[in-house]
Amino acid sequence: MRPSIESALRQSAELTRNNQLVKAVEVAEAAISRADGYEHAEIQQWLTDHTDDFVGRED
Repeated sequence: MRPSIESALRQSAELTRNNQLVKAVEVAEAAISRADGYEHAEIQQWLTDHTDDFVGRED
């Protein structure tokens, strides 16, 4: 996935942890809408792998 999309997903996670859910969704949605078909699968995997980033849990 392009670095700009991954960066947006990381920013969305940070916004979510800071209870800025509307902004988090806007950022993630914009990134996902720019993604191509191949990136959608990568985004899905990234979100699965980084679920804890959104809820603030650490392993």
